[in-house]
Amino acid sequence: MINTKNINEARKQIQKLKKEKKKIIVQAQESEFNRKIIENKDVDIFLDPHIHKRKSPLKQKDSGLNEILCKIAKKNNIKIGLTLSKIKSSKNKSIVLARVMQNIRLCKKTGTEIILLGRYDKKDAFSFLLSLGCSTSQAKKAIAA
Repeated sequence: MINTKNINEARKQIQKLKKEKKKIIVQAQESEFNRKIIENKDVDIFLDPHIHKRKSPLKQKDSGLNEILCKIAKKNNIKIGLTLSKIKSSKNKSIVLARVMQNIRLCKKTGTEIILLGRYDKKDAFSFLLSLGCSTSQAKKAIAA
């Protein structure tokens, strides 16, 4: 997993992991970094875009994704990763869950795949994703991967 704020360092690590033929998982950071990572076709999973410290604008939520980023992710076969442990351990669960729900809606609209990472009970995770707005096929794919 790549967890750096420097885009050049992230690119070097992506190339290194690509040569080793490992899955490339990149942790979301600032919006400009996120855009450059999603435009990279070598990335497999873009992790937790909803967890950030940016303030949301007055009339909308800053969920870390938008429709354009989701379309680019779909085109480059990048899955949006959700980590249940980070959602559970967050201080403002209501804000994080609202961001996750918005990201799920965006992914559903654009056809971008969601993947659930970490240790979890499959039935509970399936129910959780359904309650957040996933379609049944989207929730099945998220858990199966």
